[in-house]
Amino acid sequence: MVDPVSASGEEELEEVGLRPRSLSEFVGQADLVEHLGIVLQAARQRRQPVDHILFAGPPGLGKTSLAGIVAAEMGTGLRITAGPVLTRAGDLAALLTDLQEGDVLFIDEIHRLHRSVEEMLYSAMEDGRLDILIGKGPTARSIRLELPAFTLVGATTRTGLVSGPLRDRFGFVGRLDLYDPADLRSIVERSARILKVQIDREGAVRISERSRGTPRVANRLLRRVRDFAEVRGSGFIDGTTAREGLELFGVDGLGLDKVDRAILTTLCGRFGGQPVGLTTLAQCVGEEPDTIEDAYEPYLLQSGLIQRTARGRVATARAWTHLGYDGPPGAPDATNSPALF
Repeated sequence: MVDPVSASGEEELEEVGLRPRSLSEFVGQADLVEHLGIVLQAARQRRQPVDHILFAGPPGLGKTSLAGIVAAEMGTGLRITAGPVLTRAGDLAALLTDLQEGDVLFIDEIHRLHRSVEEMLYSAMEDGRLDILIGKGPTARSIRLELPAFTLVGATTRTGLVSGPLRDRFGFVGRLDLYDPADLRSIVERSARILKVQIDREGAVRISERSRGTPRVANRLLRRVRDFAEVRGSGFIDGTTAREGLELFGVDGLGLDKVDRAILTTLCGRFGGQPVGLTTLAQCVGEEPDTIEDAYEPYLLQSGLIQRTARGRVATARAWTHLGYDGPPGAPDATNSPALF
């Protein structure tokens, strides 16, 4: 019997192995890659650490990969942590004092930093020093530590939650957008080569079309279709095999999974097209509001399936049609909603 923990660990290692290691390997986000390339080359020519960088965008678009690329392109070390992990100022101080000259410190979900940790980060980013208060009361004293020059790379899915003072201290802010199908097809074909999966162009197209504009989803779907092809087929992925495998795993023609359809069914079926608040919607679906807002809503909005209104979320006419319902007369027209591509 296969150990589920071991299997999960193997998939995580596979995911890491699929990440691009240089800007030349990074597919998509052409403007961002060009701008970042200029910033990195200029820093190398001056033999200085690159400016602090903030990457913003929905989950799974490559923010962590880009942080690793920044370190690799600059030939420096990479330290990885996350905003929720740094709960005390001492946690940040331990990280910063352990950095070497030029190292890259990557903080994922930087918008979730504790206020006291964020304030300590200001002087470290601007002045390269750390002021630590030792003791309490009248005997308390402040110690100033000089830090090696380093680059902070932050990632956030909620740009609006990054405080102004912190955002202003980043020298470069890059916004990642959902990928178009052509770029996703290239990513699927590259991942298939790395995983030694046999796939034709049509199979890659079928997977890319249902990947929600997200490379992480594309790679996950490729692994599931690979499993389907090995168990139910010859191991080769063509268009028919990809379509049948994706349908078996509950991914429909628009790339919607079980939770996406539950959201639309709640809006259309349970509430009959009336506006629904985020908290109510999350309780009906059985997910956290933050998960709905960060992981599912961006794709549904950009696909023209739901709209946000002052009173709540509303399903568009396109959503009603996709579910096979007769939409109410007041349903917003999907043609007036922003298209994904």
